[in-house]
Amino acid sequence: MTENVCHKKEIMAIHDTMDVLGGKWKISIISTMCYYNKRRFSDILNDLNGISNKQLSKELKELELNKLVKRTVLDTQPISVQYNLTEYGCSLQSLIHDLAAWGAKHREIIIAESNIG
Repeated sequence: MTENVCHKKEIMAIHDTMDVLGGKWKISIISTMCYYNKRRFSDILNDLNGISNKQLSKELKELELNKLVKRTVLDTQPISVQYNLTEYGCSLQSLIHDLAAWGAKHREIIIAESNIG
């Protein structure tokens, strides 16, 4: 297999990943479950500033369809719903931790550069 074909497959795999995880909220929703494990709908809503109920519901349904998130209806009054990562969803934890580390380092660099001038 030529190097070009190999890179093309890798780029296609990244494209597929972004189809599943892309958008403003999906990585953040997965992150809250990585760090807090089981989360109720209202917990996730409170974790993420600026997301609407409707948008969160839509994103959770898509994550559930992609086998990353499990939805459990709890036998409580009133009924509440709990979400957690599936075993497959947990495979994203190292990616989430790497993104957090990169984001912290990036913030340091940007703040340091803005303080120079």
